Amino acid sequence: MSQHRPPFVDAHFHLWDHGVLRYPWLDDAATAAIAGDYRIADYRAELSAWNLVGAVHVDAGAHPDQGADETVWLNRVADADGLPSGIVARVELDRPAVEPQLAWQAAHPRVKGIRHLINWHPTDAARRAYDRDLTRDPRWRDGYALLGRYGLSYDFHGFPAQLAGLAEVAVRHPEVPVILNHLALPIPADGLEEWRAGLNAFAAMPHAAIKLSGAGFIGPRFDPAGFADIIAEVIDRFGPSRVMVATNFPTDRLAADLERTLSAYETLLAGFSEDERRDLWGRNANRIYRLDLDL
Repeated sequence: MSQHRPPFVDAHFHLWDHGVLRYPWLDDAATAAIAGDYRIADYRAELSAWNLVGAVHVDAGAHPDQGADETVWLNRVADADGLPSGIVARVELDRPAVEPQLAWQAAHPRVKGIRHLINWHPTDAARRAYDRDLTRDPRWRDGYALLGRYGLSYDFHGFPAQLAGLAEVAVRHPEVPVILNHLALPIPADGLEEWRAGLNAFAAMPHAAIKLSGAGFIGPRFDPAGFADIIAEVIDRFGPSRVMVATNFPTDRLAADLERTLSAYETLLAGFSEDERRDLWGRNANRIYRLDLDL
């Protein structure tokens, strides 16, 4: 079946190996189902039917002090296997000594961008990685401003209430490609007004893109009928040239297995032209992350 599918460049996946790095978030009972080691052979086996030709590894939540260690390990994996094609590394942008860290990461050709997971929810403390919205923090903004100097993009993982603050920074730095993770985390139970306003702000920026991933977490269960309208709205705003299909595996297994997840996306994207589907499934990720794959 894979030969009939467009070439897939997974714009967002994770590996973890507890023998190499520490992952504090995987010690939580809520993540027990995905906490076991997930190595490149496991990932390739799951994607065997999906015409996988490339993949971007995004910081997997290793201990904050191990951002550089993760990059070293992933480069070893890629040297042996060919994947990941690109790396979005972890650097905390509000650190005083952030510039040497960015320079070190950028010296590794597979490192294409940075993710600093800065979740902050205005009313739910359980959904906060920080006690404040770092998009409003001057030191964090200074760190963001350095990304362009090193040819790095920024991957945003946060809640819709943070999109307005991020947009203020991103619009001032068109030299920094900004990529919204997981449909920008729409949560219908919270209301979609801030999400929609943020979506519109970023869609107006030519240097912004968004990932079609994490859809299974929009509602209480994995229901393509429940997230079809949100996916349609995202693609309508950004257009099929700035949306990237991504697995977010193994994290998205908390909502549904991989076959069910990607089959749902495949069904929802079936109405697009072959050329547009090639963009959504692979060419956009190849271009936006500067992977130089032959697509």
